[in-house]
Amino acid sequence: MKLHELSPPKGSKTSRKRLGRGPGSGTGKTSGKGHKGQNARSGGGVRPGFEGGQMPIQRRLPKVGFTNIFKKKLAIVNIRDLSKFESGSVVDEAALIRSGIIRGRRDGIKLLSQGDIAFPLILIVNGASRIAKEKIEKAGGKVEVI
Repeated sequence: MKLHELSPPKGSKTSRKRLGRGPGSGTGKTSGKGHKGQNARSGGGVRPGFEGGQMPIQRRLPKVGFTNIFKKKLAIVNIRDLSKFESGSVVDEAALIRSGIIRGRRDGIKLLSQGDIAFPLILIVNGASRIAKEKIEKAGGKVEVI
């Protein structure tokens, strides 16, 4: 096979529908819009969700739930993720982003206890579970909650 022998898959390239070009085209006269009515008019049609005057479904259904606009989006870090760091190193937000454990800035970092650690680390985080703190301190490290 050569480059000049390549062709697109059958049916993937279709010419556009030419409207209003006489009766022989199949889309002449009303151009596929039928006779009169709102959809036949220039700029016609109804807005999304309009049901012909019937109460639309988005108004028939009750509103549910609540979204707290002040919610803090925390980055979750488990102890098992900290094996990338060297013994005794200081682990803060910048170090976690550099190592690829968290992506981008969040409202804070919370340390959770899944996994184990065998070497000491100094962690600077916004929150930590009680068990996670105990595991880090047991390994000789320290958790600073800011």
